[in-house]
Amino acid sequence: MIRHCVFARFRNDVPAAERAAIHADLEALRQVIDGMDTVEFSANVSPEQFARGFTHGFTIDFRDPAARDAYLVHEAHQRAGARLVAALEGGTDGLMVFDLDLTKK
Repeated sequence: MIRHCVFARFRNDVPAAERAAIHADLEALRQVIDGMDTVEFSANVSPEQFARGFTHGFTIDFRDPAARDAYLVHEAHQRAGARLVAALEGGTDGLMVFDLDLTKK
């Protein structure tokens, strides 16, 4: 299983309703991308001071690398990703992505 971890620095002027709509867009991708499973979205709640300005994050679990790769190029993901990037400080500078291979423990 691949856990796709995304961390974001939303602009201050992006309302909670827009962040929720972005999450809904990502959640809806499960209906069109085979092998895409759980989507979790949250504000950062860590008491540690290592967030480096990243205010929110989400994870998406994929059955395998092929499902993740299909997601990356899917047109619906491209649209959802563009909406997310438009809401971030500095566009893609406000984004960090990290994938974990949970089958290799």
